[in-house]
Amino acid sequence: MKLLYKPFALIASLVAARIGHSVFRRLWSKVDDAPPPKPGSGEGTVVKVVAGAALQAGVMAGVAAAVHRGSARVFHHLIGAWPEKPAEDEDEKD
Repeated sequence: MKLLYKPFALIASLVAARIGHSVFRRLWSKVDDAPPPKPGSGEGTVVKVVAGAALQAGVMAGVAAAVHRGSARVFHHLIGAWPEKPAEDEDEKD
């Protein structure tokens, strides 16, 4: 199933990157009018650099998870199987 899901995952990752960047830019525009400072540029305070990086990482991870879950659900609807097997609990193995 994983091989069959690869095209879905590839498209989902491209979509997630575009949406994530867009959401981050919108959120950052509420924080500051200037673009987020880059860590090596010497611009902005340490707090602003770290906050910008943390916000971007959180937004990108959240959007990626949402898009990945959505693409897995579409795959399940079309194919009838989930692309990944659920993890087994350690307690059930005993």
